[in-house]
Amino acid sequence: MASPAYRIESTYPLVGPLLPHLHAAKSILVSERELAVAMASKSSTEPFGHEIRVVHLPSGEVIFRKTDAFSPGFASDF
Repeated sequence: MASPAYRIESTYPLVGPLLPHLHAAKSILVSERELAVAMASKSSTEPFGHEIRVVHLPSGEVIFRKTDAFSPGFASDF
């Protein structure tokens, strides 16, 4: 197995159907780019609505970023 080259991260705990059950994990290391982006895109934060990023570890480049648009307070921002 290749060494992890990508980190899925957030400042809040990550939750999702493709993530391993980790208590209050704020980052997960993954070896494949496609897998990291898929896992991040299907994930959310606890509490809901905060940013999730995928970072390429060797370069430090953020290759994917998302914020859940349908957080409970989203509509009140307009």
